[in-house]
Amino acid sequence: MTDALLPAAPQPLEKENDGYFRKGCNPLAQTGRSKLQNQRAALNQQILKAVRMRTGAENLLKVATNPKVREQVRLELSFVNSDLQMLKEELEGLNISVGVYQNTEEAFTIPLIPLGLKETKDVDFSVVLKDFILEHYSEDGYLYEDEIADLMDLRQACRTPSRDEAGVELLMTYFIQLGFVESRFFPPTRQMGLLFTWYDSLTGVPVSQQNLLLEKASVLFNTGALYTQIGTRCDRQTQAGLESAIDAFQRAAGVLNYLKETFTHTPSYDMSPAMLSVLVKMMLAQAQESVFEKISLPGIRNEFFMLVKVAQEAAKVGEVYQQLHAAMSQVPVKENIPYSWASLACVKGHHYAALAHYFTAILLIDHQVKPGTDLDHQEKCLSQLYDRMPEGLTPLATLKNDQQRRQLGKSHLRRAMTHHEESVREASLCKKLRSIEVLQKVLCAAQERSRLTYAQHQEDDDLLNLIDAPSVAAKTEQEVDIILPQFSKLTVTDFFQKLGPLSVFSANKRWTPPRSIHFTAEEGDLGFTLRGNAPVQVHFLDPYCSASVAGAREGDYIVSIQLVDCKWLTVSEVMKLLKSFGEDEIEMKVVSLLDSTSSMHNKSATYSVGMQKTYSMICLAIDDDDKTDKTKKISKKLSFLSWGTNKNRQKSASTLCLPSVGVARPQVKKKLPSPFSLLNSDSSLY
Repeated sequence: MTDALLPAAPQPLEKENDGYFRKGCNPLAQTGRSKLQNQRAALNQQILKAVRMRTGAENLLKVATNPKVREQVRLELSFVNSDLQMLKEELEGLNISVGVYQNTEEAFTIPLIPLGLKETKDVDFSVVLKDFILEHYSEDGYLYEDEIADLMDLRQACRTPSRDEAGVELLMTYFIQLGFVESRFFPPTRQMGLLFTWYDSLTGVPVSQQNLLLEKASVLFNTGALYTQIGTRCDRQTQAGLESAIDAFQRAAGVLNYLKETFTHTPSYDMSPAMLSVLVKMMLAQAQESVFEKISLPGIRNEFFMLVKVAQEAAKVGEVYQQLHAAMSQVPVKENIPYSWASLACVKGHHYAALAHYFTAILLIDHQVKPGTDLDHQEKCLSQLYDRMPEGLTPLATLKNDQQRRQLGKSHLRRAMTHHEESVREASLCKKLRSIEVLQKVLCAAQERSRLTYAQHQEDDDLLNLIDAPSVAAKTEQEVDIILPQFSKLTVTDFFQKLGPLSVFSANKRWTPPRSIHFTAEEGDLGFTLRGNAPVQVHFLDPYCSASVAGAREGDYIVSIQLVDCKWLTVSEVMKLLKSFGEDEIEMKVVSLLDSTSSMHNKSATYSVGMQKTYSMICLAIDDDDKTDKTKKISKKLSFLSWGTNKNRQKSASTLCLPSVGVARPQVKKKLPSPFSLLNSDSSLY
């Protein structure tokens, strides 16, 4: 009594190249899916052209004053709108081309609905990223040509991902990589001049933005769409295949739900909250349908408890599809959802409701109370089969009374036939569904089975004696739910990690250009300690040491020592490197973090951010006094302010006598304590 015939073994999936992870599948390969994507891309271009023509005609109609010109423009506009509508209908036809994604050997299962991938245009990152690296990070952008090429290759591969877990991993890798790129190169206060264009997967209308939000959202949408294609591709004639299909649809729902909750202002309609809510419902409905198929796959035995479970499972599938059809019928989703999708949801809602009544009818008509039957358990199951029993009937009395069972069973058969007729009628109203041969076969076979069963038990007085059969309670042993994407399980390396740790070297922070500090360590004394961890910072700087005189400041980040990149070195590694030079001259390049608010004005104490007004006025007063003393000249006023931020009173006092570059160091200098000693291993703890 199963609803699916066992077909031959499925054909294997397309073979993937060994280097797939970066290459993606070959878009020129003449597979069914590649042809479909190429057709969709061509339609998107035609729709873009038609939209531009319509916009031009509408603008001309607004400014034109000549009646003849306006009449001609209206005529042209009607032709353009007609062409655009035809293109959108053709695109809708491609979106319902479910046969391309189904397991090709499945002969008698209702097809599932996959989502098509969003198409995009090429983007050239090279010029913009090189310029930004030079401007913002003060590094030669040409040193990062390989990294930029890897990023562009990864994006190109994501346009044609393979329909398996490797393809999902490819898309998720690019999505995580976009997070690194956004932090590195896209400051929140300016546009980078890169235009990302993606086409709506349902309407084909292009959408463009200059930030990465559209790019990231579209990649997430394609990840969910790819999961739907994996789910429809699974072999639904095996338990393992159905388990994979359930998992794929739940993951598709999780990705789309994550997209809905994370990206709330996407300009593309297929990623609007209303549309995504419907798509999530559709994925969960298809997962629930796969649960029913998994339960029915071994065969449905004509046994009381088995039929109760199968009837409730079918009622559950019918219920979720009826809810999905109601959601698809709401404005504004109704205007853009493919009509064939809404029709198929309605067809499945009636079809599975009919199956629920059919299995209930078989349960009642064929049931017999045999010696040793557990009537208490059967009574409980029958009472749970309905939300409420028909008036005048009780579960126990119905089980014991053959006439009552037969009459109630035939009532269920009549309701099953009504739902079957409605499902066939709905399928006949949609041109696309009429062309799906396997769907017509399944619906007609199920309808004929119910009709023949009713004919076997039909009596002349049924029209007078049959009661209205109650609805079967929807219940499932495996409630499907969304599975959120698990990005943390995927290890992705930042392409531009050579720029330094992302927590410091990001687009929303600004630094001074690298400064070269030439200094020597006298008797193992550097004159400063280090703190932080990749990159390390200058800490506890002796104002009289060689590094301080050469221009080093507390808080400077050390980026290189003797041309050795130090941005990723720890404190102990930097200390070991400094030890290796002994008392030879050391060239150290440092950068200073700039205040992101604004530069300080020379004479206004109110602009001294993070500093008390009284102290800033003291600094300004000292500055004025120094102008009268030609022998004492402070090289940089920022050194006063930077020292003023230290809360240590001893450091603040030393600020007032900070030496300048032009002043000779005193011959007698008080030796600072051991924290400045290069030989002290404890210095690496700072």
